[in-house]
Amino acid sequence: MKKIIYTVIALLAAGLLFVLFGGSDDTGPAPTVTSKLAPAEKVARGAYLAKAGDCMACHTVRGGAQYAGGRALQTPFGNVISPNITSDKATGIGSWSSDDFWRALHNGKSRDGRLLYPAFPYTNYTRITRDDADALYAYFQSVPAVSQANQPHTLRFPYNQQFMLAGWRALYFKPAVFREDSKQSVDWNRGAYLVQGLGHCSACHSARNTLGATDGEGLSGGLIPVLGWYAPSLNSGAEAGLGEWMQPHIAQLLKTGVSPRATVFGPMAEVVQQSLQHLSDSDINAMAVYLRALPGDGKKSEFERDKSAESVAYLAAGAKLYGKHCADCHGAGGTGLPPGYPPLAGNRALTMEQAVNPIRIVLNGGFAPGTEGNPRPYGMPPFGHVLNDTEVAQVVSYLRSAWGNNAPPVNGNDVNRYRAIPLD
Repeated sequence: MKKIIYTVIALLAAGLLFVLFGGSDDTGPAPTVTSKLAPAEKVARGAYLAKAGDCMACHTVRGGAQYAGGRALQTPFGNVISPNITSDKATGIGSWSSDDFWRALHNGKSRDGRLLYPAFPYTNYTRITRDDADALYAYFQSVPAVSQANQPHTLRFPYNQQFMLAGWRALYFKPAVFREDSKQSVDWNRGAYLVQGLGHCSACHSARNTLGATDGEGLSGGLIPVLGWYAPSLNSGAEAGLGEWMQPHIAQLLKTGVSPRATVFGPMAEVVQQSLQHLSDSDINAMAVYLRALPGDGKKSEFERDKSAESVAYLAAGAKLYGKHCADCHGAGGTGLPPGYPPLAGNRALTMEQAVNPIRIVLNGGFAPGTEGNPRPYGMPPFGHVLNDTEVAQVVSYLRSAWGNNAPPVNGNDVNRYRAIPLD
């Protein structure tokens, strides 16, 4: 209780300082590129950037009008409802100026001065250049107007108070610009701009503290509790460890969703399908260059397995279930047949400390995205209706222990925690 009180006091104090001294409303540098483009070219550039930012994912309800908002973005503090960003003047952003739009991206402020909640990832978008912001603005002004009033957020007290949000911003947000590193290549800098800014990769691939702030751009992995998925560390040798990949394999995974090293499932499958597959090969390659160059943490899986008769029998039960339900596709030796049937031996998606992803895939199935480079993806059927919680735990524990894999077992309680969580 004391910790909560101290946190609220800190936020109040930070909020007061922010109100008194903080909050830049600058309009940014004058655009140098978009001002020279023909209107159609500017809109086309903005449409491409909207794909890169996957804007539709949050601002479009499934089956609804594009960019009309209304999607509930679940957070540990309640739901943030995405706004209408079509060109409608009454309910969308049709009456906004390009300066208004820039301030939303760069400063996290709405046209009327309200502070925006960081479920809208302005903490990343603040790095977007004024040129790209203006191109995005031109595109959204071209989106057909949809008259759909914005719905109020459903956040719990005190998180629904602007003053508390001001405190959060004072502690965790400062408007920034992307600055190129002259020691790095053109591709590295372009990749860094896309990953850190428009791609907002850290929104999922970074841990968050109790107030929802990320740990920066380290991409060190993070659990997405409301979705029930774990976004792995992209630099850890015990997790994704992209520094050990061949660069073309990273690019292939981003562009198609499959590669010799891995296949994307869950929320990342939607990102690839809706966003990344539409990027140019040069931008995908730039992202791969940047991600492969992330400094590794040197971590390896170090787990001393219990050799008791009970533990051995538990894994033996999992091996029997694997032989019955899994071996036909993934092979008795876990070698698989990539990319359709991913290898399980040496698969870090199985051996991470967080076992939530393999549990979810066994329960609900695994479905790679349908992309131009992978038009007929293979899917893994769900087994949640066939196996009970203990059986799912046994087979996942076996996968985490066989063929040289070395990770802790899971139990039925771990499985039950995720059985009722929907796929998205």
